Amino acid sequence: MQNQIDIDAIKINFDASGLWVLNIAIGIIMFGVALGISIDDFKRLLKKPKILFVGVLSQFFLLPAFTFLAILIIEPHPSFALGMMMIAACPGGNVSNFFSKMAGGNAALSVSLTAFATLICIFMTPFNLHFWGSLYEPTNAILETVELNWVDLLKLVSLILGIPLFFGMLIKHYHSKMADKIEKVLKPLSMLVFIALIFIAFSQNLDVFANHIHHVILLVIFHNIFAYILGFYTAKSFGLNKQDTKTIAIETGIQNGGLGLLLIFGFFDGLGGMALLAAFWGIWDVFSGILLATYWGRKSSKKKTLKAL
Repeated sequence: MQNQIDIDAIKINFDASGLWVLNIAIGIIMFGVALGISIDDFKRLLKKPKILFVGVLSQFFLLPAFTFLAILIIEPHPSFALGMMMIAACPGGNVSNFFSKMAGGNAALSVSLTAFATLICIFMTPFNLHFWGSLYEPTNAILETVELNWVDLLKLVSLILGIPLFFGMLIKHYHSKMADKIEKVLKPLSMLVFIALIFIAFSQNLDVFANHIHHVILLVIFHNIFAYILGFYTAKSFGLNKQDTKTIAIETGIQNGGLGLLLIFGFFDGLGGMALLAAFWGIWDVFSGILLATYWGRKSSKKKTLKAL
């Protein structure tokens, strides 16, 4: 059925001004996250190389590799496959910090991993997309058509994530009290603006979603649940405690769909199948994250209550 319609002719209503707003929103969110990050967070991670290794392994190596294997088995439409690769190549979503705290996970670890993931994704996101996309013939054909410029991709990721991270940490280091005050206001506000942007974009594309969502809904839900499970059991297999295991699961399952959308519109001219999949991911993983974090949060609070008794 998917091959009988022109999937890539689907147009998500997302103009240049909308892209700029999303671009700025992601930058501000990253800046807000960075205001809560100190050099000590990185030192803490380096003192626990096992946790750092598991987090990076799960998110930047295993998720793209297993996504590639899943694509070989499922054989989705080429632009859906490239959309899945794009999502798997992106760093964790900033909202993962909030969900980790809500789930009774290790919030400090979540923030530290987000910072480190953002740092290395400047190189790893372009690398993973190009490497895995080139290995699969149908997606390689798309990459050759659009002439993906690896350096330009690197520049955009650096601009959106790297620069806000650098300046946020700089303010935190030299003006800690001011950073704390700004963060208290900026972090929840920027998150609300980002979620609002997602739902505004969704409302502007109701017809597109109503007519075509059935093509990607199962792929996105499967991919997202698979990512949570992969993160959870990777952490568990390395003997991490429950708090850290939950955090790694959330960091692996919550991917930065907003960044994925920006890259799709910036380098693939909003290619229909890719944009549809990434747009639905952006909505779905907020929903799934709330469900999972609520479930784990209730479980951990019940255990605390029982221990207190």
